[in-house]
Amino acid sequence: MKKTFGIIGAGNIGQTVARHLVKAGYQVVLSNSQGPDSLKDVIDSIGSGIAAGSAADAAAADIVLLALPWSQIATLTALTDWKGKTVIDATNHFVSFSPDFKLADIGDKASTEVVAEYVPGANIVKSFNTLYFKILGLDPQEGKGKRVMFISGNETTSKTEVAAVIVSLGFAVIDLGTLAHGSKLQQPGGAVATLNLVKY
Repeated sequence: MKKTFGIIGAGNIGQTVARHLVKAGYQVVLSNSQGPDSLKDVIDSIGSGIAAGSAADAAAADIVLLALPWSQIATLTALTDWKGKTVIDATNHFVSFSPDFKLADIGDKASTEVVAEYVPGANIVKSFNTLYFKILGLDPQEGKGKRVMFISGNETTSKTEVAAVIVSLGFAVIDLGTLAHGSKLQQPGGAVATLNLVKY
């Protein structure tokens, strides 16, 4: 039986990943900060296999994907007991987008290391954050190749689990190592941010 997915954050990335997951046969709970009723049109557009729920409902799933704004990451701690849960961090540490992109000051830490402080005990894997959502939403199959999804993480079992999910969606996976190293390459300004690679 496939694992269930909860997605916290229903913006461009959250919706795009949800569509890939549902297409691959996963059951998904999608949430945002405005409540389930606000997601009716989104849910209807995606179809069967997805339901709207609260952030706590999403956090109760087997695997949780974080796609919420950086300003809201502190709200995660109270949602559930995160210990041992596989969490995919798809956030980027933007604090504003207009008139210019502005990043939060996180010192020397990787942004996912900051997120980890708000989901204590979770097994975090960084992924789904590097591609522009319109590229991410395309068919992962590009000609005879597969679009690459980068991952990084400190815990091998969860990283293997997430890699298997990504492969089941049709992507190729490149493992960049630990969060301290790999996720820095993935976050805004990193070497693979916005990099659209196809593996043949």
